[in-house]
Amino acid sequence: MITTSWVPAPKGGGITRKTFFGHPRGLATLFLTEMWERFSFYGMRALLPLYLIAGGPAAAAGSQGHGLAMSGSTTLAITSLYMAMVYLPCMAGGWLADRLWGPRRTVIVAGCVIICGHLLLAVPGMPPFFGGLALVAVGSGLLKPNVSTMVGHLYDGPDDPRRDGGFTVFYMGINLGALLAPLVIGTIGQQYSWHLGFALAAGGMALGLAQFVLGTRHLRGLGDVTPKPLERGRLRSLTRTSGLWLGAVAVCCTALVLSGHYTLKWALVPLGVAGVAIPVGVLVRIRRDRELDAGERSRMSSYVWLFAAAAVFWMVYDQGASTMAVFGASSTTGHLLGFAFPSSWFQSANPVFIMLLGPVFAWGWLRLARSGKEPTTTVKFALGLGLVGVSFLVFVVPMAMAAGGAEVSPLWLVSIYLIQTVGELCLSPVGLSVTTKMAPLKYASQTMGIWFLAVTAGDSVASLLVLSGVHLGTTPVVALEGCLALLAALALFLRRDRVDSWQRAGAVSR
Repeated sequence: MITTSWVPAPKGGGITRKTFFGHPRGLATLFLTEMWERFSFYGMRALLPLYLIAGGPAAAAGSQGHGLAMSGSTTLAITSLYMAMVYLPCMAGGWLADRLWGPRRTVIVAGCVIICGHLLLAVPGMPPFFGGLALVAVGSGLLKPNVSTMVGHLYDGPDDPRRDGGFTVFYMGINLGALLAPLVIGTIGQQYSWHLGFALAAGGMALGLAQFVLGTRHLRGLGDVTPKPLERGRLRSLTRTSGLWLGAVAVCCTALVLSGHYTLKWALVPLGVAGVAIPVGVLVRIRRDRELDAGERSRMSSYVWLFAAAAVFWMVYDQGASTMAVFGASSTTGHLLGFAFPSSWFQSANPVFIMLLGPVFAWGWLRLARSGKEPTTTVKFALGLGLVGVSFLVFVVPMAMAAGGAEVSPLWLVSIYLIQTVGELCLSPVGLSVTTKMAPLKYASQTMGIWFLAVTAGDSVASLLVLSGVHLGTTPVVALEGCLALLAALALFLRRDRVDSWQRAGAVSR
């Protein structure tokens, strides 16, 4: 039975006879599941801002029409908020796995929801489009924390030296899907048919779901058990309460529409506020939970610092799919060495660098660990945060060059994605690993959901800034964001001894 944030490997020890790059064979199943899910997601994400502005004033000259013709600011707000909402349901996904379905069944349900969402996106019109976005967001939130948690459960406890390397290999699967998606889905969607591109994303998720169902035998029952089943009476009460809240929201939205007062902000602003308030509320609730022992509370104190650093990181980093994507479509030449390419291909730059540098980082962390020189998790986070700040200070240069309507070389954006990728490899896979190490017993899969809430918080702040009138695509704002990230990195680095001491205290009592 899964009763902690990790479980021993199935009978026979952590290393089975068949391995996947030296890791448990089940890692291959989870690797491919996440690869196909990310193929569908990143393909849709590459099209999202371009489809929103297509036909509108912010669209690039000569681009395909038949989009939603929205302004640049509205496009940035929706894209940032969508990225936030994708990760907001992660906590619910972890809770459903812990209390109702178990991780494996939750992943299967999530895959079906994602497929339905992408198919709905393939239907022309604004109502089905936003309905499809909602389904993809909910499905992704159900799937991501549980697949990541099962990766952590493959190893022999939080001190297994293969864990960080295993998560880096897993991260390679994410980025293999992210690499292929803009090249396939992005090209077809941007140059031929937006809706055919969205339909291809549904096919990618269908392949991932089929692979997961067929490959679960390699997990040897991992994820089949519901750690803390919910009492039937409690389930009825939650269902009734949730239904009342949803009904109230539906009544309010209907009244606004019928009265003629409804605007897009009526949906975007509350969602943005919720994207910040919910992660903060969840962290406060867990930190104050009296059922946690002293070690778990100590680990959560350390985790709050890492969470805040990650939120700032993702606020800047995820603008690669919004601010930088719009800049790439409208202010770059669109060709390199005589070869023309659609702007959606910029979204493949990051995964290309991940594929090239990921194994180097996995090898490097292990090599440093063996010699006793590996940086602590806190230092890795500070380094990643500092690098994403530097990337936006570099971004200021091509923005200034394009201020008069000139087009700049695509290599500017490629170099910025490279800097961000190095920062990502210092923070993101390490964050996945440290979350499974520091998870309190009571919250298991839910704590992995908390890690993804850092993305929600960061992207929600970006969306709220746009909705409040801040123009993220301007040079002064980009420079300010870069400086903010550098200051946050410095603050975390200066507090590293204290943050690390909380982690050590929690590990001793574990």
